[in-house]
This record gives sequence, structure tokens and C-alpha cells, in this order.
Amino acid sequence: MKGVKNIYHHSYTFSFLLVFLVLILFHPALSTYVNTMLSSESLTISSKRTLVSSGGVFELGFFKPSGRSRWYLGIWYKVPRRTYAWVANRDNPLPNSSGTLKISGNNLVLLGQSNNTVWSTNLTRCNLRSPVIAELLPNGNFVMRYSNNKDSSGFLWQSFDSPTDTLLPDMKLGYDLKTGRNRFLTSWRSYDDPSSGNTTYKLDIRRGLPEFILLINQRVEIQRSGPWNGIEFSGIPEVQGLNYMVYNYTENNKEIAYSFHMTNQSIHSRLTVSDYTLNRFTWIPPSRGWSLFWVLPTDVCDSLYFCGSYSYCDLTTSPNCNCIRGFVPKNSQRWDLKDGSQGCVRRTRLSGSGDGFLRLNNMKLPDTKTATVDRTIDVKKCEARCLSDCNCTSFAIVDVRNGGLGCVFWTGELVEIRKYAVGGQDLYVRLNAADLGTG
Repeated sequence: MKGVKNIYHHSYTFSFLLVFLVLILFHPALSTYVNTMLSSESLTISSKRTLVSSGGVFELGFFKPSGRSRWYLGIWYKVPRRTYAWVANRDNPLPNSSGTLKISGNNLVLLGQSNNTVWSTNLTRCNLRSPVIAELLPNGNFVMRYSNNKDSSGFLWQSFDSPTDTLLPDMKLGYDLKTGRNRFLTSWRSYDDPSSGNTTYKLDIRRGLPEFILLINQRVEIQRSGPWNGIEFSGIPEVQGLNYMVYNYTENNKEIAYSFHMTNQSIHSRLTVSDYTLNRFTWIPPSRGWSLFWVLPTDVCDSLYFCGSYSYCDLTTSPNCNCIRGFVPKNSQRWDLKDGSQGCVRRTRLSGSGDGFLRLNNMKLPDTKTATVDRTIDVKKCEARCLSDCNCTSFAIVDVRNGGLGCVFWTGELVEIRKYAVGGQDLYVRLNAADLGTG
């Protein structure tokens, strides 16, 4: 019987070890990963060594797109399946499998054949107070820091400041006004070529109110976000009230930037720009892949200048272009052919003294190129301010929270407006009193 007990004991021990091994291999939270690289260490293509973030969501290493001979250093989602989020040398690939990432002084350098520098963090030299290390953080940010300082304010360099095509949670998109850095997204050239493509998503601060613009070849605008109203960008279909994601927008003397944060760390989301589109993907376990949450442009009303000046696009009407009340089609023949690109003109000229305002709700605000902003004015005084300026054609509240604060005023024509079934905000259009009661 002792022999039988001994067999059972060994069988139980083996089964326990087998279960433990399976958990280690297939449960990222229980696995032990190396997420740092010391100044005495390096990553090489030949070693196949990678860095994996704590928790096992992100991995950094070398990769070669299928069917290609060029190598890149990048960061990708390790789960649910490999999805690339950042590429260091996207426009300067390694021509072969000779590649090394190392720390040199206070810089990260990527060396190719004959030790030529392919990519570098390119920081100016400084006196090193302590050893420098590189670390892949749990949020996918690859940072270089002093070994004795983990505070984000002390990072010497971070990949979050140099986005490629993807915005990750807690990553900022927009301007760092202290350094002059503009963080923006640029698409891959093709699905298997990470070099810079022709579609860019960036913040434009030249407008009266900053807006994010989707551009082709850095010049042609194809979609704009609308200005931030304290809660959302009126032209982005983000869903409010989600219990796992919050949106942040900061505008001060240090930065003008947008980011989002996941309050539930088991749910993953990312913004990715691809050919002609901006896409939000979300992965909610136990599903095994990414789901497309929304895409821009979404419909014809997202096309810039689909409807001309003083008209707005509405998907629920036919034709989609509608003159604002008090305006009539500029070209009736083309309008009857459902071509609203030439827009509308006033039925009655503004008189100054007898003018009033038509309130349009659920609107994406007009392009703010001809707008001015007063962020401190009481919203009750916005109407009087607009009426006092003979060139003012419209106004809207800048921050709609807590009863509203500040106003944006338009002078000249109102262009690129659309109406939503839900969302958007109120727009007040100036009309002659004779047109305020007309249909």
C-alpha cells in the first residue's frame, strides 16, 4: 500500500505542476516578462529577444512584414493577436537581418550593418546622474529614464511623443507648446509597408478654435473634428457615458492635446489612421479580436464642403443639403439636381438694428477659420456682442458644461455644417427680423 500511496503522491504532484505550467504559459498576468533593457544590454534581430510589458499586453522587438526583406523595430499588441502600434524606423528600414538596439550614452540607437545609425532618439548630450535604462511600460509607452527615477516627468525620451499611425490610451495627440512638438498620426503606406503613407490626422491651431483635421498628402482636408465643447468634439462620433473610457482635452499655455483613458484595464481601445480614414477599434474580452467601433468619414455629410455656405447636411432629408431658414439656394437649377455644393444666400439682408437669431440644435459647428473666441464672456452677453458687430453672422457657446461659458463668433460665411440626430450643439444664426418667422 505504501507503493500505491507513493504513486498517487507523484501523480498528484505531476498534475499540479502541469496545471501551473499551463497557467504560466497561457495567462499573461501570471507570466514573468522582461520589460527593461540596461545600458549594458542590447536587442538584436538574430537573438529574437523582445521586451514585454508588465501584464503581457505589449511587446517590443524587431519584425519583418510578410513577403518583405526589410526589418523594423516596433511595438505591437501581444494579445489578442499581433497588432502594430508604433514603428521606430518606419521610413528607414534595415535592409537585412543585421540590426541592434542599444543604449549609447543618453540615447537609444538602432544600428544596422557596419554599425551605421539607422535611428536614434537624438537627444543632446548631458551629464548622466545615474545609469540609463529603457523600459516598455504597461500602457505601451517605450521610455528611456534614469534607473532611479520612475516618474513620468523625468523621462529622457518616450515613444508616446513620436506617434506613427496609432493613438493608444493615455497617449496625447496635439501640441506641446513648450517644446513646439506637434504629435500627429500618419497612416502606413500599405498593409505590409509601415513607411509614412498619404493620410494624416493632426491638430490645426490656426483656426479660431483648434480642430483635428484628416488630411491627404498634408494639404487636402477631407474631414474635421469640429471644436471641443467641453464634453466632445462635435464632429467625432464618440459615445458618451461609456463606463470604461473617458476623453480628455487640455488647452492651456503648456499644451493643446487630446487623449483618452481606459477606466477598465481589461478592455482595450485604439485610434488608428489608415488610407483616407480614422478608425476606433475596441477589443472587449472574451472576444478574440478587434471590433471596428466607428470610422470617419462615416457618410456623405462627413465629406467637407458637400453642402455649400449657409447650408447644412442632414442624412434624414432628401436632398441631404438644406438651406438654413432665411436663406435660399444660390443656384436653383443645380440644387434641384441635388447638388448643394454652391450653397445658399440670404433672402433678406441684415439690417443691424432689427436682427435676431435662429437657434439650430444638434449641429456640427461651422469651420472656425473665420471665427474669433472669447472664453470668458458670460453666455447671456454673446447675443448682444454679435449684434454689436455688423460682420458677425453667428455664435455658439465654447464650453457647454455647467450652463455654458465663453462664445465663438463667426464673421463672413458659414461653411461645412451638418445636423445630427443626437449630439452636436446649438448654433445661433443671425437673421433679419423679416426671416425669423418664415419657413
